[in-house]
Amino acid sequence: MRKFNNLMEIITHRRSVRSYIDKEVEPEKIEYLLDAFRKAPSAKNLQPWKLIIIKDKNKKADLSIACNNQSFIAEAPLIVAVCANEEESYHNMGGYMNSFPIDIAIALEHLMLAAVEMGLGTCWIGAFKENLVKGILGVPENIRVVALTPIGYPGTNAETPERGRKSISEIVCYEKYCD
Repeated sequence: MRKFNNLMEIITHRRSVRSYIDKEVEPEKIEYLLDAFRKAPSAKNLQPWKLIIIKDKNKKADLSIACNNQSFIAEAPLIVAVCANEEESYHNMGGYMNSFPIDIAIALEHLMLAAVEMGLGTCWIGAFKENLVKGILGVPENIRVVALTPIGYPGTNAETPERGRKSISEIVCYEKYCD
């Protein structure tokens, strides 16, 4: 397992992994990832989330179909589905929106960075049919499925190449919005 010297190395090394080897993720690593998720901040600390851990081969296969036929998802030893209770989240973020998508994004990124630290791969899955995922996982109607991620040890063709990022001068403004 590669050792990282600091958080920026972990952030820089994170990639979307789309190939996994057939090796179970150790229970202590799963607990570490779940703890990283759990410690994420949320609006008003409401923590409107629930995680579903999926290891069953048939459910993983069904989920890969519900995720727009992304078959690599079923290769991973486990999939995490992240759900939100909209009613338990902050409803007035910015004066106009619900916080749950942002709360989930922050917490899932904590989990994904912890996975890199543990030598594991993940891939943010936002392309899915929520009604199908809910049916497969028994998610109640009032709960939203926000994202899924496969988790496992990366395969030989696992990592996407590094993708460029805009420069700081292209994304940062000082004192007022700039073009």
